[in-house]
Amino acid sequence: MYILNALFSEYTLPANQWIQDLVTWLVVNFRPLFLAIRQPIAVCLDALDHLLRVTPAVAFLIAIGLIAWWASGKRLAISVVAGFVLIGFLGLWDMAMTTVAMMLTSVAFCIVVGLPVGVLAARSDRFDNAIRPVLDAMQTAPTFVYLVPIVMLFGSGNVPAVLATIIVALPPMIRLTSLGIREVDTEVVEAGHAFGCTRFQILREIQFPLALPTIAAGINQALMLSLSMVVIAALIGAGGLGLTVYSGINRLDVGMATTAGIAIVIIAISVDRIGRALVDDVRRK
Repeated sequence: MYILNALFSEYTLPANQWIQDLVTWLVVNFRPLFLAIRQPIAVCLDALDHLLRVTPAVAFLIAIGLIAWWASGKRLAISVVAGFVLIGFLGLWDMAMTTVAMMLTSVAFCIVVGLPVGVLAARSDRFDNAIRPVLDAMQTAPTFVYLVPIVMLFGSGNVPAVLATIIVALPPMIRLTSLGIREVDTEVVEAGHAFGCTRFQILREIQFPLALPTIAAGINQALMLSLSMVVIAALIGAGGLGLTVYSGINRLDVGMATTAGIAIVIIAISVDRIGRALVDDVRRK
């Protein structure tokens, strides 16, 4: 036992230096690729953030109230509107709109990437087995681990924060998409083959509609994870409510941090209630 401890003390793998050298090499040699990845996210985020900021608060409240009413009814609509009105009176409206824009941008790219990858994972056991360790690592690695390489590869600010958020929120989207398609009754799929449907027609007309409740649950999970990560991403220069919380911590300003935390809770509860109501509605239909 003591010999083994001595070996551990004497011989260590310089893994930290290897990783540092790898990231530096990527930055030097693949800078155009990282800028190309950053560009569509930046365009989408800037447009959505600008739209939410210039939209009158009354119009936003009406829109979010109608969405909540359509999803679950009058009670949810009133509670959601009241929550966002409270955010406005707390003086955090613009910060909240930036947070919502970052969250929606992250979820949009999670859907764009997660749906096709989930479909491929559902159709190919080999592909599913290949990406499963990657998804496990993405879900279990501490979120702070993503921040340093993200900053080195993409810089700081809202766009790198969204990229880090996508990494965190993407795995449940892929997993639940694959699970939903795999759980479709094989007899229904075989009936589609018997009627001469192509693989794409079976996916579009049979598998995707029947898997939609599970896929919707994946989108809801991505929404919640995106909101939680957007707050942590304030450490790499992201704006929004996360920055307010971070500033309150640095200044030991309990009031600032608490009010921003209340706003985050309101957004999280509103998004979760609307998302759950939409999932339940899809399941009933």
